[in-house]
Amino acid sequence: MKKRQKRISGVLNHPTSFPSRYGIGDLGKGARDFIDFLKAGGQSLWQVLPINPTSFGDSPYQSFSTFAGNHMLISPDELIAEGFLNPEDVADVPQFSAHKVEYGNVIEYKTGLLKKSYGLFLEKASQEQKNDFSDFCKKHESWLDNYCLFAAIKNHLIEQRKNEFESDEFKTFREKSIYRIGEGLTKDYYYGAAWLSWPDDIIRAGEDAVKAWKEKLADEVNFFRYTQYVFCKQWAEIKRYANEREIKIIGDIPIFVAMDSADVWANKNLFQLDEENWPVAVAGVPPDYFSATGQLWGNPLYAWKEHEKQDYDWWIKRISHMLEFVDILRIDHFRGFESYWRIPFGETTAIEGKWTKGPGEKLFKAIEAKLGKLPIIAEDLGVLTEAVENLRDQFNLPGMKILQFGFDGGESDNANMPHNIKTANVVIYTGTHDNDTTAGWYSKVDEKVRDQFRRYMNVSGDDVSWDMIRLAFLSAANYAVIPIQDIMGLGSYARINVPGVAVGNWQFRYSEDMLRPEMASGLLYLSKLSDRNLRKEFVDEEEISPEYIGEEI
Repeated sequence: MKKRQKRISGVLNHPTSFPSRYGIGDLGKGARDFIDFLKAGGQSLWQVLPINPTSFGDSPYQSFSTFAGNHMLISPDELIAEGFLNPEDVADVPQFSAHKVEYGNVIEYKTGLLKKSYGLFLEKASQEQKNDFSDFCKKHESWLDNYCLFAAIKNHLIEQRKNEFESDEFKTFREKSIYRIGEGLTKDYYYGAAWLSWPDDIIRAGEDAVKAWKEKLADEVNFFRYTQYVFCKQWAEIKRYANEREIKIIGDIPIFVAMDSADVWANKNLFQLDEENWPVAVAGVPPDYFSATGQLWGNPLYAWKEHEKQDYDWWIKRISHMLEFVDILRIDHFRGFESYWRIPFGETTAIEGKWTKGPGEKLFKAIEAKLGKLPIIAEDLGVLTEAVENLRDQFNLPGMKILQFGFDGGESDNANMPHNIKTANVVIYTGTHDNDTTAGWYSKVDEKVRDQFRRYMNVSGDDVSWDMIRLAFLSAANYAVIPIQDIMGLGSYARINVPGVAVGNWQFRYSEDMLRPEMASGLLYLSKLSDRNLRKEFVDEEEISPEYIGEEI
């Protein structure tokens, strides 16, 4: 008799949200405390957003590198424990907000700490530690060298240009770019040192120019190598801490990468760029639930024929690299692999795009041939077609359902309603990082929707966050993931992202007192009630068999 797949659950909580006195969550005590909270609550999954270095706008979905880690997540306390910061270095920490990441101030402060740490490492590291650093650099040189040079050049030019206005170099760049991106973006590109505004020789990334800039900025390049080394070490320790407590980490890969990234600069042939390296077309989605004019993301699109010629080597390396950091991958905007919304570069909204065929099964067959069965969750929200669903199901990938969407419009035949979910191979959420918190959602929807919710759940509506959590846990979905804001019952002020809004996102933080033991007890109770509790201390070991997300056992 075929055994049913096991039911598990977990929490969506990005590390930037953890408590820390350094203005942003990090990979120290706050991370371990959260993992202990998951263990106490009988949870098996911890989902994060992309962990790459964020670019201007602070979005983890617009990163300077899809391979590098966000060095702002490095824990200064862990560096002190290792001897690569002194206690006096953190004796006068600025008064950061406990509930909001102030990115500008945080980046300035933590960069200073990391530079001190780098100096101490050069001065005090043992030969064994130096060898470990050298081995790390050799292992990751295929992406590390490009990213570190990219970051060093960018910082160098930002510093150089901050007191130079209307220089000859700016005027030259303005002439060739203003008709493409307008006055405002031209200034942003130039003074933010986007790689398209660099000197021509290094834009082309020719061998001689790369060598010359590496020599010119050698110490700064090595500093960024050091930050990646430390990030990877600290992340590996946190992953080990989680895995030892039977908690798997779900990572997040955006399908597209930022235009201003080391990925595009160093691999121009893999993207749809014109002869002057500007995008021919960009990514987004048509008008949808979140925006009447669609979402104009602006990411460059892949030159899929070139990827196919290279047997999808870049994508295989990307997936393989991320699986060193996480156990399961959620791929954002999965439907873009079947067909993607192609918007001509220069459009101001996403309305004038068109659906264009992606690589489809060829990409996933190539990845599977190299890496084996794929531990991937397909973010399949939005406009779906039968072809998209077939691609997802061909590789037995769990899709996603959002309970907040289920009640929109008050219609009982909505596909996101629990009684309409046709497969257990799905991850159900109360909401995602793009949704309002459940409490915020309930406070704003029409009374007809609130009434349907109360009747459906047979509740008063006095505790909608936990009512929705209970609905997710009791659903037929094999996987249930709840945003930390809903576990805390927080309102709209705790929302982490509003799609289509450029500022004020990704800032949510919570203080240590907000993660309370009774919340873990509530999760444990619901896990037992809904048969989602797999922890060895609560379940007979003989009942536990090896599980693999997306694979029936």
